[in-house]
Amino acid sequence: MSQRGYNEMWADAQLALSRLLTEELPAEPPRPEKDRVVFFQRLAMLYVRYIQILRQLEEVYDQVVHPQKRRVVRAILDGVIGRVLELKNEMVEKEFSEYHYMDDVLHDLKLTPEDLEIPIPRYFLRERNKELQERKKMLTEILKLVGVTESPEPLMAKDMSQEKAIKIIQVAERARQGRLRAKLNEESRNMNRMYRTKEPGTDAIESATVCIQKVWRGYMQRKRTKIVREEEMIFLGMAMDPKYKVPCPTEIAAQSSEASRKIKQEEHNEDYQKSLVSVTNQLRDVEGYDISKTMKEQIRQWFIECRDTTGSFPDFPEEEDGGSALIFAEKNPQQLMEEIAAKEDDESDNKPKGKEEKKEKGKKEKGKDDEEEEEAGLKMMPSAFLSDLEMENKIFEDFWKNRNETRNFSQRHEVELIKEERRKMIEEEIRVKVDEQMRQELAEWKLAVDKDKGGKTKANAKKKKGSKSGKKKKKEKDLTADRTLESLCQELVEQGLLKQANNVRLHDYMGDYSYLGTTLRQNDIEPMPSLSDVRQVLSLYAVLPLGSQYVHEKAPLIKAILLAGPAGVGKKMLIHAICKETGANLFDLSPLNTAGKYPGKSGLAMMLHMVFKVARLMQPSVIWIEDAEKMFYKKVPKEEKELDPKRLKKDLPKSLKLIKGEDRVLIVGTSTDPLSADIKSLCKMYSKIILIPRPDYGSRCILWNRLIRKQGGDVTRALDLGSLAKISDGYTPGHMVQVIQSIVTKRRTLQQANRPLTAAEFVAPLAKIDPVFQEEEEALKNWYAKTPLGKKRIKAATGKEEEEAPVKGKDAKKKGKK
Repeated sequence: MSQRGYNEMWADAQLALSRLLTEELPAEPPRPEKDRVVFFQRLAMLYVRYIQILRQLEEVYDQVVHPQKRRVVRAILDGVIGRVLELKNEMVEKEFSEYHYMDDVLHDLKLTPEDLEIPIPRYFLRERNKELQERKKMLTEILKLVGVTESPEPLMAKDMSQEKAIKIIQVAERARQGRLRAKLNEESRNMNRMYRTKEPGTDAIESATVCIQKVWRGYMQRKRTKIVREEEMIFLGMAMDPKYKVPCPTEIAAQSSEASRKIKQEEHNEDYQKSLVSVTNQLRDVEGYDISKTMKEQIRQWFIECRDTTGSFPDFPEEEDGGSALIFAEKNPQQLMEEIAAKEDDESDNKPKGKEEKKEKGKKEKGKDDEEEEEAGLKMMPSAFLSDLEMENKIFEDFWKNRNETRNFSQRHEVELIKEERRKMIEEEIRVKVDEQMRQELAEWKLAVDKDKGGKTKANAKKKKGSKSGKKKKKEKDLTADRTLESLCQELVEQGLLKQANNVRLHDYMGDYSYLGTTLRQNDIEPMPSLSDVRQVLSLYAVLPLGSQYVHEKAPLIKAILLAGPAGVGKKMLIHAICKETGANLFDLSPLNTAGKYPGKSGLAMMLHMVFKVARLMQPSVIWIEDAEKMFYKKVPKEEKELDPKRLKKDLPKSLKLIKGEDRVLIVGTSTDPLSADIKSLCKMYSKIILIPRPDYGSRCILWNRLIRKQGGDVTRALDLGSLAKISDGYTPGHMVQVIQSIVTKRRTLQQANRPLTAAEFVAPLAKIDPVFQEEEEALKNWYAKTPLGKKRIKAATGKEEEEAPVKGKDAKKKGKK
């Protein structure tokens, strides 16, 4: 697609966004919605439409080369991401579930499940490429110094079952016997050749030629039949034409044009940065003197006008109030004097008055609450992104919507726009200097004309008050103030607390969409989420906030997530995928990993301080806690008492409280047995609990197909994937990988041409593995129902929440009387 096509795509996205903004920001606030289903339907519709805009804007930002356009698109893109996260949070609050099913919305909007997939912006990694390369280089150098390889798992001794050990010995022994047998056979054949003295007759030669002809003709006919069968399947549309499997010339051309656009983006951005510096210096030299001169004349004129209207010179506005910017507002001197006098009166008010005002405000607020209670219903929560989106949308309509760019074919920056932006910045810089000079001049005028000495004392009093009001915040003690970041990283790597993430992406976590979620919920049946839903939730809760600083600061803050589910569902893979998608560092604070390291209270404090300090300095960061339930054991097992798994139970939640909006640090816990933990303390630590189920039928079909292909196997008609997915009910993706690796070996892949893979081959090794039984899944469901969100979901389903609301009001009144 050309730059013109991407500009049109941007215009379409902005048109859709402006329509959404008119719906979300009406002239009159809408009435509260009493029907929860209708309200959620509206939220879901907004959510899906914002995702469509997000997909378009992400594509535009990735491919547009105009540097000034890219900055506008980036601001809008971040705002849309934030709004999507807000809508997701609101849907969770209203539906009391982490998973939402929108198949009915997709049907209404004529969309496919792929359109609902959350796109992960490519700029998360692309714009931090140099930083990530330097960080990777530093970690690899530390690993070399420490003597730890990048993949230490194969070097570790693993427990082996007796059955597996016997199988390995049998394979080795049978191979040895086979080699000996082959050697004996070869020797016997050689001996037979030595004793052959007869020459072959004409009959023997004819029979040999006939035999060779039969074999050759049979081989050629089978080859022709195979070609004819493939052509027939292609003609019927049952198989893909081989020429489409190879990248066609247009695809290769599109890929090369994308690569050239990336180079153009960098070149245009460098030119833009150089132009910013040159234009700023030019404006300072050429227009700086004139701007300061006009400002001084306007301020002097204001002094004279105030003197004429009020009879005395005014007090110059303080820097905190905006300085001379207040003077240049569209107000007459009398209004400005009244505003300044009102501010002075507010500052001079004593404390009791402030208390009375607070009481009055409190009464007013209570009155408002009573009005809201009278008009019951569901309302949209206030948004932190809509005002920014509205402002950015206005910038697009004012500057870019109808801009003629016929002369800017190469899509380079526009100097006039830079001048407009930089002129404002230079005015602010000059205003600060002019304000200092004019304050002194005003003081001299007062001394010379009014002879008023009270002005100085007032100014001094104001300064004193300002200094008293500022409260000093207590800073955290830096236990490692004398150490460099490299030394801290090296120590954490040596202790195994800082690790390199595996090269896994979120799209590698495969699963099918849940097509019957809405239907089941309408029939009061809570559906189990699919693996696709899990991937979506994690991209919303973890990837998008960690990837953008602006989004993380303003979106609903999520500090800790717990991934609960049976072994083998891909919890560890998801953590590595989060790190790879956002370029985050991976810290491992698992109970088994921290056992025996940094002993004592001081050692524990030092360990947590180092981890969180490095995590903040090298953000974004993910702190992984494997077997999170061990930290909150109800009763510690005897075999784990020496490891002290509850060591971080008190100190880690304290460190979690110190994470703020500007810190892109996320704690992710994984648990296979959350039932063994104290549910109250576990839920207090992790604000978001995501239950990962075993894969459903659709996900199993996709997993078998893609995992076999990834291992090097060919999926033909002989391999019945439907039957394989049916009999593998209850098995996790980890079990499937284990079975495929045992069957699809290098030797078996070479035999596929003559003997294709069949479903029966996978049955025997699958039968040796214990699946996730229904009882285990039901136990996890029952446990999740005891979590805060699970309880709310049950109350909403049974209708108890509506009944309890008025009872709480009566109880509150009774307590007030007592």
